[in-house]
Amino acid sequence: MSARPIFEVIATCKQDAVAAAAGGADRLELAVDMGADGLTPSVEEFARIRAAVHIPLRVMLRDRDGFLPRDLEALSATAEALRAEGAEEFVFGFLTPDGGVDLEAVRTVLDAIPGCRWTFHRALDNAVDRASVRAAIDGLPGLDTVLTAGSAAGVAAGIDVLAAESARSGEPGYRPQILVGGGLKADQVPGLRKLGIAGFHVGGMVRPGGWTTPVDTGLVQQWRRLVDADEHIAA
Repeated sequence: MSARPIFEVIATCKQDAVAAAAGGADRLELAVDMGADGLTPSVEEFARIRAAVHIPLRVMLRDRDGFLPRDLEALSATAEALRAEGAEEFVFGFLTPDGGVDLEAVRTVLDAIPGCRWTFHRALDNAVDRASVRAAIDGLPGLDTVLTAGSAAGVAAGIDVLAAESARSGEPGYRPQILVGGGLKADQVPGLRKLGIAGFHVGGMVRPGGWTTPVDTGLVQQWRRLVDADEHIAA
């Protein structure tokens, strides 16, 4: 039997984190200002969440909407402060103005968080050439996950890309685990499991009224059962 799938939930505050952990989330992505698609939380909020739950926390490192950093020096300083507070896992990714991967920015942030595991987020879906991004980030220290919908338009539009990339899992450029997120719907999970995908990421779908309402433990439990239901398919 395959390993249990990873189920990650976005938490914007301590209340979200406690509810998601109680519902069975394996890991949390910590972010604020979801109207800007998720920005870096304060060190103080991270500390409150870390004290309240005992599952892995991946902290977003992003200081503006879009995929160009506003102030890379300040963002790196924040990353260092979060690391000093106990953060061990992060989420980030940067593009150049022409849609290529900004490796200089990525490496600058990596220098601030040595030894940490991290996810390259949906900057991949917004790049002009995702294969070149995957090749460029291959082997970067600590990179173990790529968060992707397969398309900037969301999972429904990216299924074929997700299928192709899942089929290449383990090859150079395709070694990080695929974590599917970005418009993910419950009815898409069984098909994604059949593709061998075993990482799922949700935010608004576990909030009864969308982003204006907190995470609901019961909805997290429903997703946990859904994600685990087809575990045998990818064995």
